[in-house]
Amino acid sequence: MEITEIPAKSKERKITRVAAYARVSADKDAAFHSLEAQIDYYEKYVAKHPDWQLVNIYSDNGISGTIINRPEFQRMLVDCRAGKIDLVITKSVTRFARNTVILLQTIRELKDLGIDCYFEKEQMHSISPDGELLLTLLAMYAEEEARSASENQKWRIQKKFKKGEPWVGRMLGYHLENGRLSVIPEEAEIVRWIYAEYLSGHGLTHIAKELSLRGVPTQLGRPWNISSVRHILTNEDYTGNMILQKTYRTDFRTKKTKENHGEVKMYRVWHSHEPIIEQEVFDAVQNEMKRRQSQYYKPTQNNEVGQSLFRGLIHCGLCGRIYQRCKTSGQNGKRNIWVCPSYNKLGKQVCPAQNIPEKILIEKTAETLGTEHLDWETVEASIWKIVVPEHYHLVYYLKNGKEVDVIWQHHSRRESWTPEMRQAAREKALEQHRKELK
Repeated sequence: MEITEIPAKSKERKITRVAAYARVSADKDAAFHSLEAQIDYYEKYVAKHPDWQLVNIYSDNGISGTIINRPEFQRMLVDCRAGKIDLVITKSVTRFARNTVILLQTIRELKDLGIDCYFEKEQMHSISPDGELLLTLLAMYAEEEARSASENQKWRIQKKFKKGEPWVGRMLGYHLENGRLSVIPEEAEIVRWIYAEYLSGHGLTHIAKELSLRGVPTQLGRPWNISSVRHILTNEDYTGNMILQKTYRTDFRTKKTKENHGEVKMYRVWHSHEPIIEQEVFDAVQNEMKRRQSQYYKPTQNNEVGQSLFRGLIHCGLCGRIYQRCKTSGQNGKRNIWVCPSYNKLGKQVCPAQNIPEKILIEKTAETLGTEHLDWETVEASIWKIVVPEHYHLVYYLKNGKEVDVIWQHHSRRESWTPEMRQAAREKALEQHRKELK
């Protein structure tokens, strides 16, 4: 009998791919949470662990933890789903999320993917046996803290309103300083020009197009559109009188803002600041708007747009606007197309984006998702967004973390012609030829 010893295999050192998530919610956090400080801190933190490798640092600035639609938070989740991350580290539970539902849903999804979360302040791993119970308790405390902060903020705003002071005062033509609105002369001229153009007979689209072509910036630095012009033409603050609490938030979690139609108190303040537009001019614009609406506006019962497959998903890669669905007439009758609103309303000088036939979108989306039957549930569950970076080019950002580039072409017009259309074209060509012979 002969015995040979077989040595044990040495264990391979497994590298843990680590992502760091940070959220800045106040100016007092800015020093610690600046991108440079975060990179330096987390690089040193990860370096202390020989088996760790820093994948990325995701940082949302000035965004509440009660909402899930945080760009960097979502980007981190996409990378987690794509299998790029093994461990997420963050400063505390409150930095990760202040909403109990969001926190638990996210932690459970990551746990199902085999991804652990480590919270430094609490010194706690989400994947530990007691992790979910502790996280639930901490998240409930954080949510109540967020509710309290929201109520305190509302109280401060109401207190200012009762004194006749605006809460935020940055609008085109004015600057808020020491609780009062002061006129910015060069911007005030733009406001007066908008009112004069409208009363001279020009429409909202014409005014928006002119402002964009002249390079006049909006408050947010975006291209002008119908809504931004209408907002200026209907804002009574330009008369020197204010209505405070025009909008309100319904829920501290969602941060959604609604127009106030009497649901909460409003405050009217007369002669609160220097006017840019005379009251008579403002009233004339409101009357003209009503006249035009009664003459041109026709209500529709068609809810087809609201039921469409790609609502809110298609983003223009040139100007950033979200594509809208329209109907157009052609040789084969009416068809649905998707258009960039900047191009559609303001022209190609503002945004040279391309219109996309819905037939093409359905065809290419079905190919991308590998399905023959395309419905809203499938699209919503699979696609994060679709970007149109250039003509004949679509980029699908899928919820599984993948990016799919798709190149498409218009179907040949010849292929779409009917025999009757071909015969009509031949007769037209023959008629033109006879005229040339005469």
